[in-house]
Amino acid sequence: MHVFVTGATGWVGSAVVQELINAGHLVTGLARSAEKATALAATGAKVLLARLEDLDALRTAADKADAVIHTAFNHDFSKFIENCEQDRLVIEALGSALEGSDRPLIVTSGLSGMARGASELDLPNPGSPRKSEPTARTLAERGVRAATVRLAPSVHGLGDYGFVPLLIRLAKEKGVSAYLGDGQNCWSGVYRQDAARVYRLALEQGVTDSVYHAVADESIPFKTIAEMIGHHLRLPVESREADHFGWFAKMAGADMAATSLRTRALLGWISEGPSLLTDLDQAAYYIS
Repeated sequence: MHVFVTGATGWVGSAVVQELINAGHLVTGLARSAEKATALAATGAKVLLARLEDLDALRTAADKADAVIHTAFNHDFSKFIENCEQDRLVIEALGSALEGSDRPLIVTSGLSGMARGASELDLPNPGSPRKSEPTARTLAERGVRAATVRLAPSVHGLGDYGFVPLLIRLAKEKGVSAYLGDGQNCWSGVYRQDAARVYRLALEQGVTDSVYHAVADESIPFKTIAEMIGHHLRLPVESREADHFGWFAKMAGADMAATSLRTRALLGWISEGPSLLTDLDQAAYYIS
């Protein structure tokens, strides 16, 4: 297939691009700068040099593709509401190019706001400002073959620059590896390449379901993550109030743990990479 991938130079998207190319698919990837375009072209992908605001360019690329995978999202959390609206507009644009065909669209979301132990059949919190999944569901009602991959909050691996490295930096700055309350709220984790394989398998098997979970470690207590960080940094591990975490407090205290039994059964997917705690037990995770 010829697959158009947004976020093709990002942490998850670049892994998806490589997964698709390795499986023999042709990829056109979105890159927002000449530097990123050069790096993307080196992987063997074709490049669309554009930004998420360029909706006409995105529609044209989607119209030329056999399938679309949307992994892009602006993670500037100081403009989260605006970025959520931009994400909705991008998904609408991609879906409009695919409407009236059986060409699939896979979008990306997370587990924030889901109940602990949520399955693929559970619905997201309708009050969440991020509308990736609801927009995909609306497109599906219009006949677009649209689905959502929900990513674990930690998509880990060396080179990770997501939430766990943020906690590592915070521990270094504050001199303590902290958790909220008793630290028994739980997160899920997935190795980066394992997550990429969920997208590929869903695509190759026809995107037959509305939601897939890229979740390997289903439930890890936040305190356990803090303890591993504290061990490697030789820092105390203690409970702290929300202000210790700043803007990240809601995420640090959230339950973002889910099952992936349905995804495993539908796709024949298994996690092959290391667990989150195994990854975090490497000294290289703490070098920055």
